[in-house]
Amino acid sequence: MSDGKGVVAGPDGLARCPWGLEGDSMADYRTYHDTEWGRPVHGDDALYERICLEAFQSGLSWLTILRRREGFRAAFAGFEIAKVAAFADEDAERLLADPGIIRNRAKIAAAIANARAAAELAPGELDALIWSHAPDPDGRPVPRTSADVPAITPESTALARALKAHGFRFIGPTTAYALMQACGLVNDHLADCHSRA
Repeated sequence: MSDGKGVVAGPDGLARCPWGLEGDSMADYRTYHDTEWGRPVHGDDALYERICLEAFQSGLSWLTILRRREGFRAAFAGFEIAKVAAFADEDAERLLADPGIIRNRAKIAAAIANARAAAELAPGELDALIWSHAPDPDGRPVPRTSADVPAITPESTALARALKAHGFRFIGPTTAYALMQACGLVNDHLADCHSRA
C-alpha cells in the first residue's frame, strides 16, 4: 500500500482504509476489511490456512483469493494440518485439476510442504512461533495514509526466516508481513478507519 490515500467513506458513511472500498469488488473487500483483516487469529490450523492463502495470493489480487476461499478450504481438507500433511502425489494432481483454487504447481507443493513442516511442530508451537514476532503495538506511529504502511519490517523478515528454518516454503518478508497484517499481529487500519478500534 503506497498510494498515499487516507480513509475513504463507504456507502454506509463509515470511514475505511481505501483498499476496503475498491471498485466492483467493494462488497467482498469491505466485508473482509470490516470483519477479519487485522483481527487476532490464533490456532495452528487457522494460521496455517492464512500462510497458505497469503502464499497463493503472491502475484495476484487478494480478491482472487477471497472469491476462491471456500474452494481452497474444500480442496485442502479445511486446512487441517494433519490431513494436508498426509497428502500424496495423487492429491497434488487432484489439486492441479481443481478449478476452485489457484492451480499453481509450486504453490500447491509449498502448501503441502508447509503442512508437513507444521505437523513437525508441537501443538500450539506454530501459533507461538508466529505470535512471538508481533511487534510492540506502541513501537511505531499509527498509519494515517496508505503510504505510511510498510511492505516489509524487521519483524516480518525475522518471521519469514524463522518459518523457513522450520521448513516452510513460499514465505518471504513481504508475504510474512501480509500474514502479520491479516492475523492481527500488527494493526495497519488507518488512524481514522472505523475498524481501527
